[in-house]
Amino acid sequence: MDGDRQYSVEDARAAADRQELADWVVGFLASPGSDNALLGMKLSEELGWWTGPLRLPLRELARLAGPLGEPVEVPVGEDQWDDRVEAMAARAEEGWEPPPVIVAYRQDRLVLEDGNHRVESLRQSGRRAAWAVVGFERPEDRDRFAAQWTGPGASDRQG
Repeated sequence: MDGDRQYSVEDARAAADRQELADWVVGFLASPGSDNALLGMKLSEELGWWTGPLRLPLRELARLAGPLGEPVEVPVGEDQWDDRVEAMAARAEEGWEPPPVIVAYRQDRLVLEDGNHRVESLRQSGRRAAWAVVGFERPEDRDRFAAQWTGPGASDRQG
């Protein structure tokens, strides 16, 4: 993905510190390599509260798209995954940290909105977690998420 430096974990953290994480998400989704400005606009309308970046276990992410045989809502043929995912997986094996994935907390689930290729490449490289920026529809959802991920038993969830 082009422009990794501008949209790195560190840059997401800095945006969060400035209370500008929502703007960071919109900019990231509109950037070259992501090219999904419409999703950014949709998420900015739906999700008014953001947190992150946080390290989340891959197994906790409800993936919308992915290779056949994986737990995803929309299975995609291997031909659409092979080249891009293999290249990113090789980079991940060498220590590359991809930009955070974009996740929505919906009905107590972590729904992967953007980053299906990154998550698959991390999985293939043997990693068990990904950096994520998480959006919420309501402040109560954010608070419930915080209790699940920072309260008693949170370390068990994070694997």
